[in-house]
Amino acid sequence: MRACRPFLLWTSVLMGTTLLLTGCMYNYDAAVGRLSPAEQAEFSTYRQVMTSAQARTYLAKPSAAERTAYLSEIGLAQRYQRLDPQDRETVQSGAPRVGMSAEALRFVWGDPADTAGDARLYSRWHYFGSSLGRSTSYHPWETSNRVEVYLAKGKVLGWVDFINEDHGGDCHGPGC
Repeated sequence: MRACRPFLLWTSVLMGTTLLLTGCMYNYDAAVGRLSPAEQAEFSTYRQVMTSAQARTYLAKPSAAERTAYLSEIGLAQRYQRLDPQDRETVQSGAPRVGMSAEALRFVWGDPADTAGDARLYSRWHYFGSSLGRSTSYHPWETSNRVEVYLAKGKVLGWVDFINEDHGGDCHGPGC
């Protein structure tokens, strides 16, 4: 009977954590759903560059005016306004484009999982997921695919999707 106690304890902790996290995600989705369509569009513009704490604070504000003021308070409205008009249009579309600035890419896809180089000169940014699947339903734990974005002088040159395939131990290509 004593051997079962640690198992029951850890099972209880795991189930409680799962319920808590599920409740948090539901509350987040419910809070976004309570926003008007215009406010949802505004939130969509900024959500990739917000921390999770900033997003929670934004969604907890009682009025649209307070949410908009909060964006200025934390400096995100100013960052967005500094983008050139074509980059702001790209951010609104939600899809990247060749020639957009590195800062605009952060608004579209968020911070990369990792980087190499210096975006002001030449760099590679690595994102998890697929460039086609990075939408409002994208979740950062979808790591089976990755996208590498190439930048030079602070502008996007292009990107390549890589699909991780399980070769079952039989690898026949380069880099195996």
